[in-house]
Amino acid sequence: MKNPYLYFLITTILTTFVCCAQNTPKTAKQTTQKPISTMNEQDWKSKLTPEQYYILREKGTEKPFSGALLLNNEEGIYTCAGCGTELFTDDMKFDSHCGWPSFDKEIAGGKIKQTIDNSLSRERIEITCAKCGGHLGHIFNDGPTETGMRYCVNSLALEFVPETPKKEETLTVGAGCFWCVEAVFEQLQGVTKVESGYSGGTIKNPSYKEVCTGTTQHAEVVQITYNPSEISVEEILEVFFTVHDPTQLNRQGADVGTQYRSAIFYRNEAQKQSAEQVIRVLTEEKVYENPIVTEITAFDTFYKAEDYHQGYFELNKEQPYCKMVVQPKVEKFKKVFKEKLKK
Repeated sequence: MKNPYLYFLITTILTTFVCCAQNTPKTAKQTTQKPISTMNEQDWKSKLTPEQYYILREKGTEKPFSGALLLNNEEGIYTCAGCGTELFTDDMKFDSHCGWPSFDKEIAGGKIKQTIDNSLSRERIEITCAKCGGHLGHIFNDGPTETGMRYCVNSLALEFVPETPKKEETLTVGAGCFWCVEAVFEQLQGVTKVESGYSGGTIKNPSYKEVCTGTTQHAEVVQITYNPSEISVEEILEVFFTVHDPTQLNRQGADVGTQYRSAIFYRNEAQKQSAEQVIRVLTEEKVYENPIVTEITAFDTFYKAEDYHQGYFELNKEQPYCKMVVQPKVEKFKKVFKEKLKK
């Protein structure tokens, strides 16, 4: 097994594969769902609050330091309050100390129109929503970031849509002795919990002694809980296929038996497709001399192993098996994945 090459290959291919903050109050009036292009001013008056109408349709300006979005630092998207077009993202926003929300660039795609404005006897550049024509504010070339631009926008011309946090997900895998696998994944950034246990068998609540007989058909597994906004299932599988040999049937090194089989117990179709794709790529690229025998099975039940198995390596580093088997795997993992370790 060529681990450095495997790491490079999976990283390269999976990168391609993985194809005083307040929200603006939703006080706009209920209106008909007429197409924006057919709406007249009476329609806009019915759709918008008086304050929004003054800004968006009459090219007004709200008082400085009065907007609800001025100090907003949440992650999300800023949209046009008139038609909902996405205009800015949170990472484009900065504090310009001018009294209005400021952005250093816009979302690409011609969503904002620029027009010369001489209304104050001096030339400025007005910015409007390209879809509905709503007045947003003005753009200046005195921004402090590398773009040099400052989109000065009225809070009332915008609505903020917070980014919905992704819920934690869980993947269960078997890659030989769960002491080794747990010791690796508990150090991976984005992984919030790792538990050793048993899956894929035929009896309820098996004991370690029963599983070791090989008669229960359970595999020693680790249940990995992770934050998908920090780490993807593809990255987890990248580690999985690097720290064990998936071509060994019902064994890992000197650990022999069906309980030590290579297995992925998926919980949803996305996890299944990711596992199948990774194996397909590794097979096509002939990363291993022998066929991959990793079992891909729908998750059924996870039985948590006895307490003394949890965090085993951390608590028993001087134990002979840990020093001879677990420690080398952990050291290899840290070297190959040093950029992905928990800080």
